[in-house]
Amino acid sequence: MTIQTGGTRQFGEGPLAQVTALVYSLLTVELFTLLAIAPGVVPLLVLDRDASNAPLAVACMLPVGPAVSAALFALRHHRGDLTDLRPAAEFWRGYRLNAGGVLRLWAPWLAGMAVIAENLVHLKASGVPGWWGAVLVVIAAVALLWMANALVIVSLFAFRTVDVARLSVYFLGRTRGVTLGNLCLLIVAFGIVDIASEAVLAVLAVVFAGALLRTADPLIRQVKEEFTA
Repeated sequence: MTIQTGGTRQFGEGPLAQVTALVYSLLTVELFTLLAIAPGVVPLLVLDRDASNAPLAVACMLPVGPAVSAALFALRHHRGDLTDLRPAAEFWRGYRLNAGGVLRLWAPWLAGMAVIAENLVHLKASGVPGWWGAVLVVIAAVALLWMANALVIVSLFAFRTVDVARLSVYFLGRTRGVTLGNLCLLIVAFGIVDIASEAVLAVLAVVFAGALLRTADPLIRQVKEEFTA
């Protein structure tokens, strides 16, 4: 970790130092992500797993968007140098820079998801055909994939809200590998919530943020090449 031979390697540049730096950054980002989502997740954990609570559960997710965005920003700006680690500063910098832009997309998206959840809960009582429920599930899945793209773009680039929304739709079809990868991540996330709880998913937030960044790498490269100067 502290090897220096012929000026080719400095303190903090060895493999052990890089692993230590990565672990420290991941743990720090996870801690601050948990702090940022706590106002929504804590009430969510005490809610009964009843279908009638679905809209309220969606509302509890409001703080999650800016927190995940800040985590993406911090992880993207991670430095492997043990002597230059600032994950906490990068997290809050990303939070300050992106919270407004994220909420302009996240809040309407959550409202739409709440409407879908409410319709699915009362599907039988409303007397609508069963196939309409399947349509709503598909719409919700596409909306989730769109938001995954939007979170990555708004966290790493400075575009207008309307441009982020359009690019997120565009890349659903343009980068199909990213879309498929994000779909797999969503399935795993829902599986964790179903088998365990929302708390377990929250503890793994930084893992999912890192996986989302890795999956979205082709999208990030194309945005840089085609839509930035």
